[in-house]
Amino acid sequence: MPEELPIPLDVLAVGAHPDDVEIAIGGTLARLVQQGYRAGICDLTNGEPTPGSPGPDARLAEAREAARILGVQMRETLTLPNRCLFDSFAARICLARVIRTWRPKMVIGIGAKTPMASPDHWQAMQITDAAIFYSRLTKWDDEFAGLPVHTVRRQLWYPLGLSTLDHPEPSNRFIVDISDSLDLKLDAIRAYKTQFPPSKDRVFRLVESQNRFYGASAGFDAGEMLMNATTLGIRDLMQTLCPPLPIPS
Repeated sequence: MPEELPIPLDVLAVGAHPDDVEIAIGGTLARLVQQGYRAGICDLTNGEPTPGSPGPDARLAEAREAARILGVQMRETLTLPNRCLFDSFAARICLARVIRTWRPKMVIGIGAKTPMASPDHWQAMQITDAAIFYSRLTKWDDEFAGLPVHTVRRQLWYPLGLSTLDHPEPSNRFIVDISDSLDLKLDAIRAYKTQFPPSKDRVFRLVESQNRFYGASAGFDAGEMLMNATTLGIRDLMQTLCPPLPIPS
């Protein structure tokens, strides 16, 4: 039987490499923490080798600093191979063990291919989809060392491609308000000094302008796009779509 399990997470975000989650939904995670929820990040690889980094230790230190800035309660970097990440049975089990250990209510993963960028992203999407399913399967103790089954209540996807206007178009796209956490998101991305030296300053302008655009489309100062994997249901139409306006200060 496994040792005593940690306190469950409300949300687990999965990326192929350290910095994927920060770039896509760092503001959402920071905002969830501000609201009192427990959030975590799982990187499937350490992202190494990479041209600007002296090695894995530097990249992992940057990942820890980014997690500290966002305030997330957990970050785990798996040992799957960067650049040759593939959707395999072993990779699915590896992530499913993380899900069974941390027992999140919600898992958020990459939602589409990223043309002209790493093919690891597409593989990560498939690994995440499968791991969510595997985490709830019974009669499989030999693969999970006695970790209890866990059913994820909600799966979401995030788009990662910054240089394309062709985002996936499921019917359940929505925008999360990150007006109060955009600066934290940008600071978390800046923690990756080896990945984003001054010569890549355009990345920060691109990320911020995209988040400003997403936010403006929903009436916020800044926002991030998420996509629901299943149909969203509404119990209170007015409370959901026309909530009370904030009281002016």
